[in-house]
Amino acid sequence: MTAPSASDAPVMPLATGFTEATREAWLALVDKAIKGAEFEKKMVGRTADGLRIDPIYTRADAVPHAASERPGAAPFTRGTQAAPNGLGWDIRQFHTNTDVKSVNAAILEDLNGGTTSITLHIGPSGLPLTSGVLAKALDGVLLDICPVSLLAGENVTAAAEQLMALWSANGTAPAARRGAFNADPIGLLAVTGCLSRPLDAALAEAIALIGKTKDTPGVTALLADGNSYHCAGATEAQELAAMLATIVAYLRAADHAGIAPAEALPKIAVSLAVDADQFLDIAKLRAARRLVWRIADASGAGEATKSVRFDAVTSWRMLAKRDPWTNIIRTTIACTGAALGGADSITVLPFTYPLGQTDSFARRVARNIQIVCQEESYLGRVVDPAGGSWYVEKLTDDLAQKAWSLFQEIEKQGGMAAALQSGYVQSEIAKSAETKAKAIATGRAELTGVSAFPILGDDGIAPSPWPQDTSACPQAAVTITPLKMARLAEPFEALRDAADARAAKTGKPYAVFLASLGQVVEHNVRSTWIKNYLAAGGISANMSDGYPNAEAAAAEFKASGLEAACICSSDAVNAEHAEATAKALKTAGAKLVLMAGRPGDREPALKAAGVDQFLAAGQDAVATLADLQKKLS
Repeated sequence: MTAPSASDAPVMPLATGFTEATREAWLALVDKAIKGAEFEKKMVGRTADGLRIDPIYTRADAVPHAASERPGAAPFTRGTQAAPNGLGWDIRQFHTNTDVKSVNAAILEDLNGGTTSITLHIGPSGLPLTSGVLAKALDGVLLDICPVSLLAGENVTAAAEQLMALWSANGTAPAARRGAFNADPIGLLAVTGCLSRPLDAALAEAIALIGKTKDTPGVTALLADGNSYHCAGATEAQELAAMLATIVAYLRAADHAGIAPAEALPKIAVSLAVDADQFLDIAKLRAARRLVWRIADASGAGEATKSVRFDAVTSWRMLAKRDPWTNIIRTTIACTGAALGGADSITVLPFTYPLGQTDSFARRVARNIQIVCQEESYLGRVVDPAGGSWYVEKLTDDLAQKAWSLFQEIEKQGGMAAALQSGYVQSEIAKSAETKAKAIATGRAELTGVSAFPILGDDGIAPSPWPQDTSACPQAAVTITPLKMARLAEPFEALRDAADARAAKTGKPYAVFLASLGQVVEHNVRSTWIKNYLAAGGISANMSDGYPNAEAAAAEFKASGLEAACICSSDAVNAEHAEATAKALKTAGAKLVLMAGRPGDREPALKAAGVDQFLAAGQDAVATLADLQKKLS
């Protein structure tokens, strides 16, 4: 007797016994969970560009053309290579210092620690462009292995010539040279607001670098930089549109010089910012490749997209000065998004970067973030790992379409240069920056360690300040309104700085007594919220187990020696004790009585009892905390 074979066994579908899932059934469960609240308001999110983010994606949301796209093939949404390239990307480190010996030591330390390419800052607040400065800075660097990227502003041609001379002196064959000159006159004009020569002349000089790199396929001449626009507050689509319009401007300038798009495009590197929204980072890089291909294809150079480098830099805009350790979390998320999005190189800014010059430890953390992503998490071993995700594919498609429409608006202005000179680009980005700042100020978006869960006191970080930037054009041939660069945390940091200055001057930090009523379980949520809310403005507040009644709270307040108090507990406890507590606090000498939470229809009675101001989520925290500092002074 033979045993039954596996083929003879009955087939049992995995979902047998379960009710078939339907969207209608899911919506019914959602409605129960959100207790009848409006689905669109409660469950649907929006990006800064207004793109819809649904709570769930199904096969019905699939993008039709995504199923046929393949890595290494047009439109290159899924990557410019069909297979993984080694560990996946270049680990790039940014070096800026006025002392060439310090730069050289830092470069060698980073390369020995795992960095695979570097960016050198040449200019007023970086290395001086003196004779042989690159040879000294790169002494000991294996130039046939390590790509060198330059950030040299208007000195880019002179810096490029030094680097080319160094390659020749070291015997690095043209085919073995790796690097980027990063000539970007339009981006430089946008950031600084001026150029020392007419824009046409600056463009011609930049385009000339294409000819100088003709025999060096591993070297790019120009840069289409979206990162600068991001730093000024651009949305994802605005950043992509600015990058795309810059590429078109450079292709036109190259064509005017007799250089065909198929020859010029591979010589233009793309740089984009990545921040703490990992999925948007992935979608942005995927959309960027598709958009560049669309321009290339319209120019008869679609396959040249394969040779375009897409570099990612972790966002300077998202970094914070206060509790800078949280920057490690931000840059790790950003690095992951860049890796999964298929960046060719990633620059992780050290976590102390907004504070001043970065030391060995900060640079080590920055490069180790990438090493862990590569060698322990294997993020570069799969091409386009997010491909096929209904959410990511839909987000990529929506973002590409939005960016294309914004790019067309720039073209209607006469192109990128004209749109900058008219102020159109700056104005549109400023609106987005203002919207983002308002969202953070009102708590609709949070910055950990800044507007949410801030820590008062010394965070243990005190780097040397950056050299003063003296890059303004003394004799400008063209001037525009520059982009206004700003980090998201700056409004709250200004409040913290003001609080520290006041404490240093008077010896008395800003402080508020928390009159927490009832048991811990009753007041803890609101007490914790108001403590963090006040700390974001440099105002300290005590935490306690709570006070059973108004008299106990007032007695403890009087013993504290403070002049301001805040009533905080649950709505139920406040309804019973808040009025009596306000009266007792005023009697005990409180000059300012605050209350955490919205008073509703009890506001007149509470004000009559002595409550001077109500603090609640949704208020402009920056304005409210600035006003409180004045009242507490």
